[in-house]
Amino acid sequence: MSINCVRIFPYFPLTETEEMHPELFSIGDFTIHTYGFMIMLGATLGFFYMSYTVKKDLGIDRDKIQNLAILVIFSAFIGGKLFFYLEDPGYYFSSWANMKRNFRTGFVFYGSLLFAIPIIVWYFRSEKWPLWPLMDRLAITACIIHGLGRIGCFFAGCCHGIPTDLPWGVTFTDPVSQAEPLHTPLHPTQLYSAVLIFTILIILFMFKRHKRFEGQLFFIYIILYAFGRGIIEIVRGDEERGYIIDGVLSHSQFISLGVIAVTIWMYLRFKKKASFKK
Repeated sequence: MSINCVRIFPYFPLTETEEMHPELFSIGDFTIHTYGFMIMLGATLGFFYMSYTVKKDLGIDRDKIQNLAILVIFSAFIGGKLFFYLEDPGYYFSSWANMKRNFRTGFVFYGSLLFAIPIIVWYFRSEKWPLWPLMDRLAITACIIHGLGRIGCFFAGCCHGIPTDLPWGVTFTDPVSQAEPLHTPLHPTQLYSAVLIFTILIILFMFKRHKRFEGQLFFIYIILYAFGRGIIEIVRGDEERGYIIDGVLSHSQFISLGVIAVTIWMYLRFKKKASFKK
């Protein structure tokens, strides 16, 4: 079993028993990767939360949520993968071998989000379900899945930060790790993201009982994540994600600005409508 040793630098040295493992276990040629396990754990917990709440509050059967989950997984995979390839289209679309080499790793969250939302809206409309109450519940579900997924990123070394001398810098040493450079303390941007997302999750639960209009939780989730993501991007070190302005404005920061602007406009519009109804 290969080991992805992660060392907290410099005040929190890890012992042999505290090393990070990108592979949970292997049986012959069959391997369970920690990243995939965390994604599946998040998807399972998210499914149970979503199916329980919509059954309890809206009377929607679990079978319908299973169909929704399949559509979301498929659309999120396609969108996340496509946006990843578009970060360097000249390289990835030049040959099938380049696309295949990174087929199981490398996803862009905004690609997954922007592809999944239209599919979700279409499915809700086709089933004649209340759109915005479900989007509020979906925001909480997304936080569960995405937060655990970012912890999986930490084990894999992807989505890593730039080198740092801060005491909580993390050093990746295993050659199979996606972190670059190895043997150098890096900002643990994966953990920054996980903290951001789980903080948003707590905020959503706080607002859940006192929300002023349907859709409020969804808009809060999008605005807070986009704002936090834009800040974390400052210390991201995986530069293959590309820049709109080299070294100044990354693709994700550019998308974040657009997402924040549109979502704030929608939030204020919905809030105004809710005020008129009172």
